[in-house]
Amino acid sequence: MQLVIFGPPGVGKGTLSDMLASKYKIPHISTGDIFRAEIKSGNSEFVQYVEKGLLVPDSVVNKVIEKALKQENFKNGFVLDGYPRTTEQAEFLENVLWKLKKKIDLVLNLVASEDEIIKRLTARRNCGKCGALYNLITMKPKKKDICGKCGSPLVQRKDDEPETVRKRIQVYQQETAPLIDYYKKKKILIDIDASPKPKEVFNSAADAVERKIPKQQ
Repeated sequence: MQLVIFGPPGVGKGTLSDMLASKYKIPHISTGDIFRAEIKSGNSEFVQYVEKGLLVPDSVVNKVIEKALKQENFKNGFVLDGYPRTTEQAEFLENVLWKLKKKIDLVLNLVASEDEIIKRLTARRNCGKCGALYNLITMKPKKKDICGKCGSPLVQRKDDEPETVRKRIQVYQQETAPLIDYYKKKKILIDIDASPKPKEVFNSAADAVERKIPKQQ
């Protein structure tokens, strides 16, 4: 089973992906994790763009994703979060999977209002030392502004400030609108209301998966 999770920043893609991966016993592929691993490994082609704050070209991103998808632990399926982001990337992904004798079974598009996304993202905090994540609404630290894991101060990332969040949402909508149409035409995209609590969102997503891919349950 190959699933793709779409949605704007802060809508809950990572949380849902983890829950679906656990239910269906397939790995969660987070492009964020893959990119961080590439940076850590010193991939010069990738790092040169990140260090300069430039958008990493499709050709470089695609190469990194293709390498990941060919790993043995993804042979029985995956939940892919954060890719593709453009129709060009979607076409590349389709071609890579075709070579591996696979295809995308379902695309789950998480939908929430801009106000809800801003509310969630501006409540996020992370530990500057160990990287632990918190949310002042859904996952508060036991001690105010202090990491429960290492005792260091919690901070708000620059890209979680309200004005930056609005810009991120605009960029996402501009980038992804054609991609949503692309998968709608293939009849494999289903909208999921992401405004309820994570467990409710998960139940809706799992129902959609089981309706669309009944033979794989």
